[in-house]
Amino acid sequence: MGYYDEGRTGRNKRSGKGGYFLSGLAGVVIGAGLVVGTLPSIVEYQNKEGVSVSENESVQNENAEQVSLDVTTDVTKAVDKAKDTVVGITNIQASMDFFGSESGPQEAGSGSGVIYKKSDDTAFIVTNYHVIEGAQQLEVTLADGTKEPAELLGGDVWTDLAVLTIKGANVKKTAEFGDSEALKIGEPVIAIGNPLGLEFSGSVTQGVVSGLERAIPVDLNGDMVNDWQAEVLQTDAAINPGNSGGALVNIAGQVIGINSMKIAESAVEGIGLSIPIDTALPIIKDLESYGEVKRPAMGVTLQNVNELPSYHQEETLKLPKDIKEGVIIEQVLTNSPAAKAGMQEYDVITALDGKPVQDVIALRKYMYNNKKEGDTVNVTYYRDGKQRETKMTLVAESDL
Repeated sequence: MGYYDEGRTGRNKRSGKGGYFLSGLAGVVIGAGLVVGTLPSIVEYQNKEGVSVSENESVQNENAEQVSLDVTTDVTKAVDKAKDTVVGITNIQASMDFFGSESGPQEAGSGSGVIYKKSDDTAFIVTNYHVIEGAQQLEVTLADGTKEPAELLGGDVWTDLAVLTIKGANVKKTAEFGDSEALKIGEPVIAIGNPLGLEFSGSVTQGVVSGLERAIPVDLNGDMVNDWQAEVLQTDAAINPGNSGGALVNIAGQVIGINSMKIAESAVEGIGLSIPIDTALPIIKDLESYGEVKRPAMGVTLQNVNELPSYHQEETLKLPKDIKEGVIIEQVLTNSPAAKAGMQEYDVITALDGKPVQDVIALRKYMYNNKKEGDTVNVTYYRDGKQRETKMTLVAESDL
């Protein structure tokens, strides 16, 4: 990535096929993003009149009266307001032939996205990072079936969000964002997206808000160590592969979440997860403006103290016996804020601005939620068994 990312150690580089794994629930949590493969076949047969019927089904009441009912409800109104803003996103990548040579580009998978703005002749779409990851080309399919080539403005692996643009000539509607902070448990919500691919585009499922502010551990580079905690909404509205990046809307038809993942296990039903729109908005703004998220950085790589055997905690780091939590500095980048503040390899950070730091995730969350480029942070740390303090002025990650 061209810089040292707090907590991203040198030995834990993210592979090209790295994923958005949630290792705290290993094996049961999956992204609802790229769906690859064919659809299950539907078995039916035709009767002698050529009408398709299921087995043992007979055609009766040929002269039955058809009755038209007005079934307009708050749900149908909400769907009508939001459905045309949800699009399909096709991830196109080069494939390898039988002999290992690269062949022409083809679809690697598909997901969903939400058109949230139109400016002049350009339309802006938010989706999940794991939907567009590794793409050499991106194609957007509008609700009316129109296909448009898309350009990636930027993506953020930490929040699993990305922003694309397309030509806006065929875009008629844009989504209205709601207030995810105002959501209540039990409030009805509707998921709109493309489960199992474009064949089921614009599918609608209904449920309720099952939980707020769920913290789900995330392993971003596949090394079986949690790098982050995704803060998500929980819903029982059905979310399936292909739904990722689609809209979770309230009864007013406002987007209050970007569908991202689900818990999939034989004993589990109805646990879908969505990124709250209030969390997504500042990320969307940065991606649209800069192509990246402007985050502060110290210029170090880190490891959790609690991952180290007690022998090394006491003998190598010389920590007091009552210090069991914190983060170890493994490497300090030359001319970085940490280097200028006098920090060294094997220093152990235990607090930032007086706030305890239990592990790498806690350090990141404090930094990313409370600091920006140019801010000063007070660091409490241990070196050779003695507690010390220093101040450092943070820089943007991209400047390291």
